[in-house]
Amino acid sequence: MNFAEEDSEDELPPGWEERVTVDGSVYYANHLTKNTQWTHPRTGRKKKVAGNLPFGWERMVSPAGEVVYVNHEDESTTYTDPRLAFAIEEKDHVNDFRQRFDASSTALGVLIGRDLSGKVAIVTGANSGIGLETARSLAKHGCTVVFACRNLEAAEAAIEKIRTEERLNIADNCIAIHLDLTSFATVIHFANTIKSRYQQVDMLILNAAIFGMGFTKTLDGLEMSFQVNHLSHFYLTLLLDSLLVQGSRVVVVSSESHRFANLTLENLSPLSLSPETWRHYWHQTAYNNSKLCNVLFGRQLAKNLQKRGISVFSLHPGNLVSTGLSRNWWLYRMLFFLVRPFTKSLQQAASTTIYCATAPDLLGVTGVYFNNCCPCQESSTAQDDEMARILWNTSIEMIQSVLGPNCPGLEDKRLLDPVSN
Repeated sequence: MNFAEEDSEDELPPGWEERVTVDGSVYYANHLTKNTQWTHPRTGRKKKVAGNLPFGWERMVSPAGEVVYVNHEDESTTYTDPRLAFAIEEKDHVNDFRQRFDASSTALGVLIGRDLSGKVAIVTGANSGIGLETARSLAKHGCTVVFACRNLEAAEAAIEKIRTEERLNIADNCIAIHLDLTSFATVIHFANTIKSRYQQVDMLILNAAIFGMGFTKTLDGLEMSFQVNHLSHFYLTLLLDSLLVQGSRVVVVSSESHRFANLTLENLSPLSLSPETWRHYWHQTAYNNSKLCNVLFGRQLAKNLQKRGISVFSLHPGNLVSTGLSRNWWLYRMLFFLVRPFTKSLQQAASTTIYCATAPDLLGVTGVYFNNCCPCQESSTAQDDEMARILWNTSIEMIQSVLGPNCPGLEDKRLLDPVSN
């Protein structure tokens, strides 16, 4: 990734004004010379904006014949086209982008000026924590959001809370559909429901995770953290493959904990991941390993989908963010409570997810790991292409061991050994 110069370069010289055409092209007017030009007078770069106004805005003509812009959320008006505030530079290369957000940015801050009307997003674990803030932020900007949750009652309550808190009736964009990541059968049922209701998925956000549980088996007989955090998300993505189209994005919420995993090429196999072989189980190691699998899965998926114009990102949302993730052990609940004043808010924690799912800067970019809305180098293990390939095939093998060799969604998905290609 190459970073552009600082935003201070965007400051216009005296006498210049930035304007935008109806079709979204930015141009510059010099009031001293009465000339206009398409390039920025300082940087020489061209800019463009989205063709539509931000969600909730309307272009109107006043009785005096003047064009004004109305924000229906607070009924404020302005003569300045609001799209100008969110102009994007035309890039020489897809991996060139300006660092506009950081650890203090919020999800809603990232989305300022965006109209996501007509887009469909799926957010797993959207009933609480970072998932809820992610879903609410997307819905607030017009996106149709599927709350993919095990606890439907909690998901409906979250949607009702959105309905009562927001000025715009954004809750009409939200729908709760049951998804239990401890059961592959439920994953299949959820995917079939999505296919029956939607023609495409623009954002698939794999957010749900568990942490801090003692050794527990899922309904499918697999270790809980591995299936919920990785394996069921892996399977869900393959089942929804036909709904991912050019421009769709898959966002895998991982963690910096992936750097402390102990998975290697030597011990990555269905046998080593089987609960029966775990004589010395520690939930933190299980969590770290599942988060490494998230990044490796994102890496391989990005390669598989790149030719179709589908972007895949993995990310770290923040350190010790106060979410329901710590609910499974009192000691973690106390720790998270004590550090809460010094960590990100949920809105800040959701910002990197929202950035990866929606940022125009990332158009054409894929296979990148993000932290604080910034590209970040993942661990050396997470960059191992052979490790990613073996994990992919191992994941398929483990799902088939539960559902049988002819289970849906896995046809022709196994990756061949590079030597065989």
